[in-house]
Amino acid sequence: MSMNQTPTSERVHIGFFGRRNAGKSSVMNAVTGQDIAVVSDVRGTTTDPVYKSMELLPLGPVVMMDTPGIDDEGELGALRVRKSYQVLNKTDIAVLIIDGCTGAAREDKALLERIREKKIPYVIALNKMELAAPDVLKKTGEELRGENKGEEQLLCVSAATGEGICALKEKIAAAADVKEPERYIVRDLLKPSDIAVLVVPIDKAAPKGRLILPQQQTIRDILEADAVSAVVKETELKKVLGEFKHKPKIVITDSQAFEKVAADTPEDILLTSFSILFARYKGDLETVVKGVTTLDTLKDGDTILISEGCTHHRQCDDIGTVKLPRWIREYTGKDIQIETTSGTEFPDDLTKYKLIVHCGGCMLNEREMKYRLSCAGDQGIPVTNYGILIAYMKGILKRSVEPFPEVCALL
Repeated sequence: MSMNQTPTSERVHIGFFGRRNAGKSSVMNAVTGQDIAVVSDVRGTTTDPVYKSMELLPLGPVVMMDTPGIDDEGELGALRVRKSYQVLNKTDIAVLIIDGCTGAAREDKALLERIREKKIPYVIALNKMELAAPDVLKKTGEELRGENKGEEQLLCVSAATGEGICALKEKIAAAADVKEPERYIVRDLLKPSDIAVLVVPIDKAAPKGRLILPQQQTIRDILEADAVSAVVKETELKKVLGEFKHKPKIVITDSQAFEKVAADTPEDILLTSFSILFARYKGDLETVVKGVTTLDTLKDGDTILISEGCTHHRQCDDIGTVKLPRWIREYTGKDIQIETTSGTEFPDDLTKYKLIVHCGGCMLNEREMKYRLSCAGDQGIPVTNYGILIAYMKGILKRSVEPFPEVCALL
């Protein structure tokens, strides 16, 4: 997969934040060398987050995110500020732009505190250095460094003249150079020449002419293991499994076909789903497996949140809004209230819900997926995901997490 084809969820997300007219859009354009964001002297030109996937050397594939001013006013302004703070949830590197002429305001300091609380790597850029008084720049630097006097994440730049922009790019790259533990979708379960069979239903919800992102990414991860991937429809699985000269190592299925695939897959072949693999890859598999047992404690009138990380055209028998609500009510026998969210919308207050059922999160980056899990955990709300919920209701969850012994031991 080439750089420009890297999925958005796998790119480094760089967010530019600051007050209106601090020069966020101008600095971002200067860093990228492109006119990505609209700029003007009018305060509040950026009214919604702007996203641009691109390649930024030396980082490689990134998503650049411009945000509304954090000092916006009025009812509509408050909504824009909220959107800016929401962008933090998916930000891998935050660039806080301060107007060097006026110095840091309370909104800047409040946002910086939130960035530090979330442990997001960040850089502070004092913009308009060609106009700013040296004493203001010095005073602002001292204020923002706070207790950490040795902090080196602050520098002066000018979007207008280009001064300091190269140094800013280097700071951003350095902030991104944090070695994270390697994460795999399925590669660590396979040896070279192992066979992994992927079950991909072709129905009304399947995108015409292509596979969906988690299927593509799983195939790529299998190839990285020097293993073999075979892709079949659920109606062909039983026949295909009988034709292999060497027994496949694992069968990975779309969650909606779990019941039939489990019946057709011999017990000596590992079985799991794309949704379960992505729960481990993007979030915390142990947490979502523990959360699913809440299903057995639900009562009439309880409310469940079903949350999808992407927006897509709803089919007549959509998984999130139709099938799961129906299956949950059939399984529990209770009058369960269902609410749904999609895309970037995720409630701040989760206390009304007894359970959250989330998709696999293939369109969310790891930081945002873990943010959502931590929101639920902080408020004491159990959370599970589509594949785990379906496997649990079909009585095959223990089998479907057998590839992960530490999680299987919880059941």
